Amino acid sequence: MRITIERASLLKALNHVQSVVERRNTIPILSNVLLHADKGKLSLTATDLDIEVVESVSADVVRGGATTASAHTLYDIVRKLPDGAQVQLEFGESDGRLTLSAGRSKFQLQALPREDFPSMASGTLPHKFLLPSAELAELIDKTRFAVSTEETRYYLNGIYLHAQPEKSKTFLRAVATDGHRLARFEIAAPKGSTEIPGIIIPRKTVNEVRKLLEDFDDAVEISISDTKIKFALGAVTLTSKLIDGTFPEYQRVIPSGNDKMLEVVRDELKEAVDRVSTVSTEKSRAVKLNLEKGRLILSVVSPEAGTATEELLIEYNSTPIEIGFNARYIMDILERVEGSKAIFMFSDAGSPTLVRDSDGDAALYVLMPMRV
Repeated sequence: MRITIERASLLKALNHVQSVVERRNTIPILSNVLLHADKGKLSLTATDLDIEVVESVSADVVRGGATTASAHTLYDIVRKLPDGAQVQLEFGESDGRLTLSAGRSKFQLQALPREDFPSMASGTLPHKFLLPSAELAELIDKTRFAVSTEETRYYLNGIYLHAQPEKSKTFLRAVATDGHRLARFEIAAPKGSTEIPGIIIPRKTVNEVRKLLEDFDDAVEISISDTKIKFALGAVTLTSKLIDGTFPEYQRVIPSGNDKMLEVVRDELKEAVDRVSTVSTEKSRAVKLNLEKGRLILSVVSPEAGTATEELLIEYNSTPIEIGFNARYIMDILERVEGSKAIFMFSDAGSPTLVRDSDGDAALYVLMPMRV
């Protein structure tokens, strides 16, 4: 194999594929990226056996061929090369090394046989649909903060994506929960997505797709089966296994009889929660909301650091209520609210609270109270 490629093109492709590769690997070949040169193109493939990312870039291919080299080392080398450099990659079967040359720099990297590189067969993916990149990014951004990181409840370690028929319309709905809070966001279901099975997309896959969307503005082609999902973003394709589990009946958690309504300016509440929680210890991190007609008193008590209170003028006309929440969870939700106001709907101090965006009904959040 012998090719010449622009540094910028190679760096961008390596950036996309190398982030899938785990820093520590017990299987050496999984630390590598597969480089395959043929007919004016260089194809780069990386995998962790659950996710596979493939990207093709234009290159001047003098001699076709394939090999593998350390993904992170290769990325770090190319990143440190000067802008505008022409990179030459050469692999000779005789010494089993990949030679990278650019200007006066020359590197020789240990290569592993391409035959050892695992291939992830995607199988048939019967459900296919196109989704604008901005809508896919929004589905992710509005929900992924609530994905659980607790490995014991593995079925909560991802975003639940499914088609939800409502009266005369079907929505594509994304849901995430960690048991303490729930985030739900929906868009009009694009053509081809109304029959998809309910699937759980793993947290790492969600994060990798979100990174790829930063460099992609067109519609993403999504293909789904019961066990795998594939995202095609132009020259980049990401294929991933799905979480094999059953997502809980989340609808049961969403309260319907919450009659105490608080309408509050999003930024005012977010900044006030941030200020009063300064004195809280990381473990408790609880903020108490004391609601009465026209005003809200926020308070935090920390045995080690002291106390903090702040008063806000609000729109609230229901009976007084005192309720506590994790400060970080309130702020996470308020960061996703796009309208100028957030709407909180309470039942009592021990029941889940519903949070909506004054900007519309596409997003819905549920927050479990804390004892304070």
